[in-house]
Amino acid sequence: MLRQERAGGWGWSSVAGSPWAGSPLPEGIAPSPAPSATTPRRFFRRPFPPPSPAKHIKASLARRLGQRSPASAQAQAAKPPAAEVPIPEHGVAGGGAEVERELDKSFGYDRHFAAKYELGKEVGRGHFGHTCLARARKGDMRGHILAVKVISKAKMTTAISIEDVRREVKILKALSGHSNLVKFYDACEDALNVYIIMELCEGGELLDRILSRGGRYTEEDAKVIVEQILNVVAFCHLQGVVHRDLKPENFLFSTKDEHSPMKIIDFGLSDFIRPDERLNDIVGSAYYVAPEVLHRSYSTEADMWSIGVITYILLCGSRPFWARTESGIFRSVLRADPNFDDAPWSSISPEAKDFVKRLLNKDYRKRMTAAQALSHPWLRDECRPIPLDMLVFKLIKAYLRSTPFKRAALKALSRAITEDELIYIRTQYNLLEPSSTDGRICIENFRMALLQNSTDAMKESRALDILNALEPLAYRRMDFEEFRAATISPYQLEALSRWEEIAGTAFEYFEQEGNRPITIEELAQEMNLSSAAYSIVRDWIRPSDGKLSFLGYTKFLHGLTMRSSNTRRHH
Repeated sequence: MLRQERAGGWGWSSVAGSPWAGSPLPEGIAPSPAPSATTPRRFFRRPFPPPSPAKHIKASLARRLGQRSPASAQAQAAKPPAAEVPIPEHGVAGGGAEVERELDKSFGYDRHFAAKYELGKEVGRGHFGHTCLARARKGDMRGHILAVKVISKAKMTTAISIEDVRREVKILKALSGHSNLVKFYDACEDALNVYIIMELCEGGELLDRILSRGGRYTEEDAKVIVEQILNVVAFCHLQGVVHRDLKPENFLFSTKDEHSPMKIIDFGLSDFIRPDERLNDIVGSAYYVAPEVLHRSYSTEADMWSIGVITYILLCGSRPFWARTESGIFRSVLRADPNFDDAPWSSISPEAKDFVKRLLNKDYRKRMTAAQALSHPWLRDECRPIPLDMLVFKLIKAYLRSTPFKRAALKALSRAITEDELIYIRTQYNLLEPSSTDGRICIENFRMALLQNSTDAMKESRALDILNALEPLAYRRMDFEEFRAATISPYQLEALSRWEEIAGTAFEYFEQEGNRPITIEELAQEMNLSSAAYSIVRDWIRPSDGKLSFLGYTKFLHGLTMRSSNTRRHH
């Protein structure tokens, strides 16, 4: 199996086993869940598939890693097509490698690695280096066995690969304080290598455990795994960090104990991201990549898709999207629907199926966030706290910028939802600690909630900047009824099986309280449409009374879909 061959997140062969625990997979077992007979497959008669989203990947890989020798390229091409495929950055062909002598490979890290740590045996090897055990020679960790990621500077042949390492260390340093996050201790360097020193996780990969269980988990056991993944990912997303390579290989167990906690590792593909920012570089692992990543416009929702893929594998033992080539995998991700009809899905609860479907929605706007997923009926536990969700801040920001007419439409929608949907909203409201006197919130509640959860990563991602958009709440207070209207998401509700019923009830409330005569010009202005787009909204207004029809109401709730211009490119 090919793992991600990138400076900060290289791969490990199945022979090496877990790079942390040093336990190879049992002989004869594939290092990735083998697709079952129920997994949709696509076979190609020709040796090379037709053009696809993967067409520029070879040139992109050359650009990131530097041009390789013909022999090296030939060896790469000879690898079996069915192997798991890492996705390098979707760059432009012909970039070429930078001249190595011009690259600055000084990171400013501690240069006394040998004095501080005694390097032990190698437990894994990848494209850019290897992972070893190490014993701390001094300090508070003296005598402790640790894991050291050794990254070869000789393999850093592009400015991008150098920046990858720098960013991985920065993220590991900035993120702290979560029990499901691998502990970072130190970063060192010398003339040959960069050394990233972390806690040793001796329990092996989640992938190993899946295989040891015959390829799948029971629902109850799967819940324990998924809850841990969601909790740490919710933490990362609130801090403004998107992982971008969530898969079973990147979750390790602390010990070999059956009930050992899991740790998320390998932030080599991760990045800081502002609340309203969208990224466009294609990175990750093919089987777990979200559709919008292939479309080159994505945010934290891409991680939620990957969690959906992991949960699907945990529950049924096969991948939701599979093909014999990377091109086929990408086409499956973009076009195919996961199979929920064949065994063992018939014996899996409706709540579990709904949970997976609401993560594997190709429209990222309809996907649950990590905090929402923890509130889902399949995982809901009144004794377990739900983390603060950045989505609430983004929805409040949009609400404060909306017109009175749009607010009336959202208020009607919020009155139509059931207690099931209200649980998440009420939990988020309580996390903002409303006033004990009048039960309302203001901008200080939002500020304090963020600061109480803040790490250095939140400063790096500039997540606190979103408070500037909430400035109107400095002059007035918001009660729960308005908060409910402000934090309702029409897109996410549309993903529910009972959406038609919710929308119908909401429209009745809107007719009673919010619907009023509106001209085509006014409606277009409400939605920031030019006069050229009047024809789009003409059918939304009833000729009989000049008010929004049911169709117009649901369309108006969604607003105009536009690709965000706030996209960052990596070169």
